[in-house]
Amino acid sequence: MGSSSNPIDVTPCDEETTIACDYFDGVYDYIKQMLMEEDDLEHRPCMFQDCSALQAAEKYFKDALGKKDSSPPDGYRPPRIAVDKTSDSVLMQQVPRADGGSCSQNKDSERKKYHSRENEDCVQGRTSKQLASYVEESEHLEKYDKALLCPNMNPGFYGQPCDDEKSSENTSSYRKMTEAKRGRPRGSKKKGNIKEVIDWRSLLNRCAQAAANYNTTTGHELLREIRQYSPPRGDATERLAHYFANALEARLTGTGPSLYMAFSTGKIPAAVLLKAYQTYVTACPFKRMSNIFANKSIGRQINEATRIHIIDFGILYGFQWPCIIQGISLKPGGPPVLRITGIDFPQSGFRPAERVEQTGRRLQNYCKRFNVPFEYNAIVQKWDTISLEDLKIDRNEMLVVNCMYRLRHVPDESVSVNSPRDAVLNLIKKINPDLFVHGIVNGTYNAAFFSTRFKEALYNYSSFFDMLEATIPREDQDRLLYEREVFGRDVMNVIACEGFERVERPETYKKWQARNQKAGFQQLPLNQEIMKEIKAKVQRGYHKDFLLDEDSQWMLQGWKGRVLYALSCWKPHENE
Repeated sequence: MGSSSNPIDVTPCDEETTIACDYFDGVYDYIKQMLMEEDDLEHRPCMFQDCSALQAAEKYFKDALGKKDSSPPDGYRPPRIAVDKTSDSVLMQQVPRADGGSCSQNKDSERKKYHSRENEDCVQGRTSKQLASYVEESEHLEKYDKALLCPNMNPGFYGQPCDDEKSSENTSSYRKMTEAKRGRPRGSKKKGNIKEVIDWRSLLNRCAQAAANYNTTTGHELLREIRQYSPPRGDATERLAHYFANALEARLTGTGPSLYMAFSTGKIPAAVLLKAYQTYVTACPFKRMSNIFANKSIGRQINEATRIHIIDFGILYGFQWPCIIQGISLKPGGPPVLRITGIDFPQSGFRPAERVEQTGRRLQNYCKRFNVPFEYNAIVQKWDTISLEDLKIDRNEMLVVNCMYRLRHVPDESVSVNSPRDAVLNLIKKINPDLFVHGIVNGTYNAAFFSTRFKEALYNYSSFFDMLEATIPREDQDRLLYEREVFGRDVMNVIACEGFERVERPETYKKWQARNQKAGFQQLPLNQEIMKEIKAKVQRGYHKDFLLDEDSQWMLQGWKGRVLYALSCWKPHENE
């Protein structure tokens, strides 16, 4: 990575430095609540699947079969979802201020053939379209209460230090994990020698070239050679080769869209995926540090506000907001009214808004526990079709727009002449927020030419597999599941899908900077107090090879010098 304009001091932080509260334990407990709250969560798939991709894949098959598309049309706008389950009203419900297991991990199946999973899971995808029943969330759980609260209840959210933060550093959710040994054990000399002569990158690139040239014979020959030494339980390079080989095979056979859709209709219970996600966010700082950056930036903006409206593009399960809720609950004089507009893509099936609706109910219950007045509004449609009127802007509220890593799923100008991606940025400009927090996946694997895209994707994902190799033991089942269901799924989309079916379209932070500026935003300088806190937490709690840097007013996160994520704050130009 090039030199940064304002690099963070990388010298070890003082051990006596007091670190402010970030209330990230609330995220873990929010996940625990999800694991406990619903009986059918155990059987619910599509945990982190991007639903725009699923709809694109379904359209692909409907068009191929000559059937009429039964999914919601482009202009479909479902009604605002009221949190109250007894009412179909479009009004938002306000929560009044009050006065006063583990999941058993499925073992990985023995190298199932992908076409078998495709046939089985696609049938399941059709049969699973049924109305889901809402199960009342568990309330007043003693264990949950104890884990949830910062003991001294110090309002560190607004910048003050939390005296008890030092003790929380020793909890399992923030402990620096044992660094895994690299490579094979010494006893296996034969395999070690074989590994040394295998040039994985060359083999994979040759196979990709064969796929690009539609040379299926050569491609399958190379795949057989790659698969001979690339088990999904091997080291980082072998696992990387395994999932890229799967994607190349799908491209060669033309089954990419169906296999990608199979990830969302698979038999892995949502509760199991949630547990794997928790393992990932514990071992890697990206999610936690993103939350700290975004939430502390928001906290400083809303310090004096009595009403706050957060518009979250890509709310998914709302994992970011427990920290905000805990923070504002401690405001002297009482917490402000919090209104969240949760925006996401429609899900496939009869209830396109189900996931966003359930997120609102969970956040409502969370606000009740902390006596935070709460309103929730769900918008479920294509983001570039949302109008200003849909958002019900109240200019008396402190207005914040938040978008963390999901704009990469909105098509760009290479897919549509009128770029939906730019249309969303123009909408945010019209919203005229007091603060726009923007997190992006930093990637260069969005090239139109397949060979170029393959090389960049291989380089990018090698960092993710190497990162997990260094932080989570190889035999860990959660790691295996996360690699297969998240990295394997994304690689399948990048390599084996094209056109509207290819939804993984990241850009570099410098390209996003140009987009944002063109849309009429001005970038805000990074808050160095927040940066100092994040640097201290990464240095004290995580592997030494995690990258934290800054460049052009972006906070950069990555692994061994490669930037994987970037975050920055913006506001509209005042003279426009």
